[in-house]
Amino acid sequence: MKVLLGLSVWTVYGGVVVVGAASESSDTTRKLDQTPTWAVAGICAVIIIISILLEKILHKVGTWFTEKHKKALFEALEKVKAELMILGFISLLLTFGQSYIAKICVPQDVAGTMLPCKKEGSEKSSSTEGEHRRALLWFDRRFLAGAESAVKCKDGYEQLITVEGLHQLHILIFFLAIFHVLFSVITMTLGRLKSRAWKRWELETLSHDYEFSNDPSRFRLAHETSFVRAHTSFWSRIPFFFHIGCFFQQFFSSVSRSDYLTLRNGFITVHLAPGSKFNFRKYLKRSLEDDFKLVVGVSPVLWASFVIFLLLNVNGWQSLFWASIIPVIIILAVGTKLQVIMMKMALEIKDRHAVVQGMPLVQGSDRYFWFGRPQLLLHLIHFALFQVQYGVLHRY
Repeated sequence: MKVLLGLSVWTVYGGVVVVGAASESSDTTRKLDQTPTWAVAGICAVIIIISILLEKILHKVGTWFTEKHKKALFEALEKVKAELMILGFISLLLTFGQSYIAKICVPQDVAGTMLPCKKEGSEKSSSTEGEHRRALLWFDRRFLAGAESAVKCKDGYEQLITVEGLHQLHILIFFLAIFHVLFSVITMTLGRLKSRAWKRWELETLSHDYEFSNDPSRFRLAHETSFVRAHTSFWSRIPFFFHIGCFFQQFFSSVSRSDYLTLRNGFITVHLAPGSKFNFRKYLKRSLEDDFKLVVGVSPVLWASFVIFLLLNVNGWQSLFWASIIPVIIILAVGTKLQVIMMKMALEIKDRHAVVQGMPLVQGSDRYFWFGRPQLLLHLIHFALFQVQYGVLHRY
């Protein structure tokens, strides 16, 4: 693991341990045997120390998760380690295979197809090179400059991809994976912060006032309950306005007190004995950790989507626009669907009973979700989160 973590950190430095730095003002590169030993040893020491510290930190975090019996978070941490291993293998393959890949030559007419930017003349491109450099790729572009200049293709042929291009791809893949983990952690943190408001409502269920206000022997009209009133209106019966209203409602309402208490009551009634003292908030926190275990990983499907967007990133195809707009559409569709589910449950309560005894009973079911698969929503959020990062990195 330490070796693979070292390879992951290696991607940041662009393989400076393997090659000597090239001077911008010089046509020749200084090889490793012409580099001072203190420079080589110092850089190696820094990379090794960072790798060992990273491995120790991950080990300590994993031990803490085990001691706190947080199995889902421990498995999520294992997925992060697996992602670092993949980055290590990618770094290894690109570093030792780039000299061979750079020697592959293709006809010029083939090399000029499906370009992400307009092909400019050599003089114009050299004069405007500084203007078009991406902020993400501000790293030293002189990496293996000698190897690139040594590649010669016969007349009518060009390199399939240059060493500099491989180096840029190297950095893009590294930052894509790292940003995905960071964005997933931020999403998890925001979810935990949101659930803090539910702690007050959970403690409220232990009070005598709650037991009195939700007396099981008390009868009320269904349309007068807080949950039904919050999720039904005069336009709820009209299919067109029903979905339009759910779309806009997601921007103004989140999980309210009546939503939390009603869903809690429905869960306890179905899975436990009525009136059981059950901490519904802790159950939701564990469920959030289980979802985080899925979201933090980069599945083969996500890597495939990344490759497809790279393929379709052709000048004039507006692929960056679609890479940015598709996640927004997915998130809005998921938010609308969740509002639709809440409203359908409220309408079923209203249609099923004119009068309810105690708190209204919701009946959760997979049939409310697309294709009867609740996990599909989580996979869509996972995909949207990954695509947002690709769009952000592509802009820079």
